[in-house]
Amino acid sequence: MSVNIEKPKIYFCSNCVYPSSSAVSLDFDSENKCTGCQVVSEKKDVDWESRKFALFDILKEYEGKNNSNYDCVIPVSGGKDSYFQIHLVTKVLNLNPLLVTYNANNYTKTGLENLQNMREVFDCDHIFFTPSVNTLVKLNKIGMTMMGDMNWHAHMGIRTIPIQTAVRYNIPLMFWGEHGRSDVGGMFNHNDFIEFTYRAFLEHDSRGFSWKDAMIEAKKHNITLNSNHLDPWRYPKDEEIERVGVRGLFISNFFYWDANKHGPMMVEQYGFKESEESFERTYRRMSNLDDMHENGIHDYMKFIKFGYGRCSDHASKDIRSGKLTRDQAIAEVKSRDHVKPRDLNRWLNYVGWTEEQFDSLADTFRDPRVWWIKNGKWWKHNLWGDSSSYGSVKLDKDKWIKFYNE
Repeated sequence: MSVNIEKPKIYFCSNCVYPSSSAVSLDFDSENKCTGCQVVSEKKDVDWESRKFALFDILKEYEGKNNSNYDCVIPVSGGKDSYFQIHLVTKVLNLNPLLVTYNANNYTKTGLENLQNMREVFDCDHIFFTPSVNTLVKLNKIGMTMMGDMNWHAHMGIRTIPIQTAVRYNIPLMFWGEHGRSDVGGMFNHNDFIEFTYRAFLEHDSRGFSWKDAMIEAKKHNITLNSNHLDPWRYPKDEEIERVGVRGLFISNFFYWDANKHGPMMVEQYGFKESEESFERTYRRMSNLDDMHENGIHDYMKFIKFGYGRCSDHASKDIRSGKLTRDQAIAEVKSRDHVKPRDLNRWLNYVGWTEEQFDSLADTFRDPRVWWIKNGKWWKHNLWGDSSSYGSVKLDKDKWIKFYNE
């Protein structure tokens, strides 16, 4: 069958390298500058000293009202951002936090070393939650078939486990790091003081799916899964949240947030380690060490879906902070965003799939705004101005074209 269908070109931010097909919603001004770049540029005009004292005022509201031995909960992975959060909470705010980690069973060697070091240098109590590996394998499959994201359970778990812990230990305050969709896409500006909510969790972090959808997906694919197995991924009930008064604050609302600055600071002050081994899909060695698939096959699926990957994420942030020029960023993206990484073999063995099964399913999630088929191959427009093919079509072309035309 001869197929040659082409959609209108996607376009790219004139300042960073994000495409209009971004997984995080973006808007663009008349000069084609994305909202992420616009909001980040506002940072220099924020009075960060006043923000710090505004947070002190919030903390005063909780004096004498906390029935726990802990002042707050901090969800942590053991990464550079976790170190920075704990540093601010313990050294600047002088609070006694309870650290909570969700273990997706994908830690790198360096990531585990950083986690252990974090426990020791900050001397905080720490809950490290690891679900049953058998359940995790099933949820890897379910996440992949349901939305093309094998790490869906991890995006859920790092939110639900800490909030469950806050309810269980009667700890009203939680400190998250940066608000991701504002930091990346400019969803909110620095004067909105956005807080963590269930709505944001459901719509953004869990992509509109809940543990109930996982049960439905399991039944569809004859995967044996008991609803009790999914307790770790259930968000507490409203009555429980209200009883404790759980409130999630983003620390980036009160302190200047730039990983290029606080990352090296955590290395120098607390012994944080970057990866000894380079990643294939990004040039950074400090990010996502808690989950080898975040920089790898999980992120490769973002390329399959939306036509860009982790290197574009990191390069865009580094352009905004002045670490890279746009030309340098484009060169990195050109060499990395499309790479199919070696950790795929680890994941395929983990869930018992073949690479052909993976590729065929992955193809069904390709965004028709980005991809088209020509001569049995997938094509897309590129940041650097031309169009290129990226692999052979694995699924039934008629099915994808029918979806495309709808």
